[in-house]
Order: sequence, then structure tokens, then C-alpha cells
Amino acid sequence: MTSRSSLFRAALRIPPSCIVFVVLLVTLWVLRPNMMNPAILGTFARQVVPLGIVVLGQLLVISSRSIDLSAGGIILLVNYLISSGLLYSWPLLPIVLLCLGVGLAVGLVNGLLVGKRRASAVIVTLAINIVLIGLVEYLANGKPPGDVPAEFHALYNLRFWTIPAPVMFWIALAGIMSAFLGVSVFGRFVWSIGSNPTSAHFSGVPVERTVVIAHVISGLMSAVAALVQTSSIAVGSVRFGPELVMNSIAATILGGVVFGRPAEVWGPFVGVLCFALLFVVMTTMGVQEPGKLIVQGLIILLAAIFYGLRSKSN
Repeated sequence: MTSRSSLFRAALRIPPSCIVFVVLLVTLWVLRPNMMNPAILGTFARQVVPLGIVVLGQLLVISSRSIDLSAGGIILLVNYLISSGLLYSWPLLPIVLLCLGVGLAVGLVNGLLVGKRRASAVIVTLAINIVLIGLVEYLANGKPPGDVPAEFHALYNLRFWTIPAPVMFWIALAGIMSAFLGVSVFGRFVWSIGSNPTSAHFSGVPVERTVVIAHVISGLMSAVAALVQTSSIAVGSVRFGPELVMNSIAATILGGVVFGRPAEVWGPFVGVLCFALLFVVMTTMGVQEPGKLIVQGLIILLAAIFYGLRSKSN
């Protein structure tokens, strides 16, 4: 009996994303075995790289008992800056640095208001998101911007062997984030706040500063995701971006990072891959967009039930 309960507790420690990923992979193998090709799967994975990069920031703020809903606005603003024609005469590197600076600035504003002023993270980041979207729509005057400089799309289409360059970049970024959280003092601070912010505060952990830094990194990740997303579509848009916010929260939760739990990178990483596979499997089965949303919601709901069982077991 003891060994069964130990086995049950060990199973509950596995992130739901890993289980969902295996199920989806087996389903795809049964339905379309010819698609089980590294080049094809790499192409599908490339489509979710912007989401995966946003998740790297989202898992930090969620682990710090906060949330970031401003990613969509950052992505939209960066896309406008690149495609509006305002920076066409600029070299590539200054454009990239400017866009990263936008993400850092928005993240800093979010962090100061949430961490220092103790304002509601939901209200602050949602308000910032709305302001940024409104600013882009005002500047664009209701018309989509022009084309993106060719260098961006060329970088997006690069491949190393059969692996797309954006996928390799995402894996490298996730590895850096995982190592950073594992060995740095900041990673231990985030872990402490996620476990118990009150105890962390009385233990000398700089809770406010940690929350501010988490939001700054999240803003930076959103700007990086915006560069990749803009490179992928190669044109300006005043519509894309906001849908990544809810998907990033869903992938983070599916990967085992929920409010009050320590930050882990690879669970949410697999959670993002689940979204890529889910899209492929649902498309293969002929499921329309409403059905995909229903299945996506059910998977997240099952993940929440899973966490409830794990908490009860603990």
C-alpha cells in the first residue's frame, strides 16, 4: 500500500504538459505517421517559438505571485515600429536594441507599479496592454503598416541541418533561463516568494525588487518574442499579439508553474510544444477553431484538477 501511494505521489509530480505531449505525439503517429519527421515537426515547432519566449517571462512573474498581461501590447508596438517605415534607414542592430528597450521599459513600469506600489498586477498590466494597443491603433490610423525589412524574414527562415534557427534560439534561451534560475541568487529568491512570500520577506528576501526584476525580464522576453513574430509574418499588423497572452498563461500552468509554486522552465517549454501538436492533431482530425478552443480549455481544466489532487496528496 505504501509503495502504491509513493508511486502515486511520484506520478503527480510529473508536469501535466509531459503527459499531454506524449498523448498528442502518439495520436499524431497513429493518424499521420508520415508527419513524424524532424523537418516537419521542426516547422510546426517554429510556429510556437514566439509563444514559447513569452512563456519564459510569464513563468517568472507567475512564480513571483504576479502576472503579466501586457505582452500583446508590447508585441504589437514592436511590430509597428519595425514595419511602419520609421526605422527603414536604420541598421538592423539599432532596430533590435530599440525594440528590446521598449520591452524593458514597459516591464520596468509594470514592475514598479506592482512591486513597489503594490498595485494589482492584473489591473496594471491589463491597463498597460490596452494603452499600448490604443497607441498603435492611433499611430496606424486604422491601417496596417507596411512590410518588414527583408533581413528579419531571412533570419527567420534560416535552418541548421533540419532544425529552424528560431527553434534553436528558443531552446538556447530556455537553457539559459533554466541555468540562471538554478544557480543564481535571483532564482532562489523567486523560489522563496513562490513558496511563501511572507516567510520570504521575514527571511530577508527582497520581495519588491525580485518582483520588479521578474516583470522587467518578462517585458524583455515579450520584446524578443515580438521580433520573432514580426520576422515570421514579414508584414505589419494591428491585430496579432494579444492572443499570445492567454496562451502563455495556459502553457505555463500546463507546464507545472502555478501561483505559489517555484519557477521551472522545461515543464512550460513542453507545454508550448503541446500547443503546436494540438493544432496539428486537431487540424488532421478536421476540428474547426471553436472545437480547438474547447479542447484547449478542457486540457487546462484537467491540469487544474491535477494540481488539486497533488495538493491533497501532499
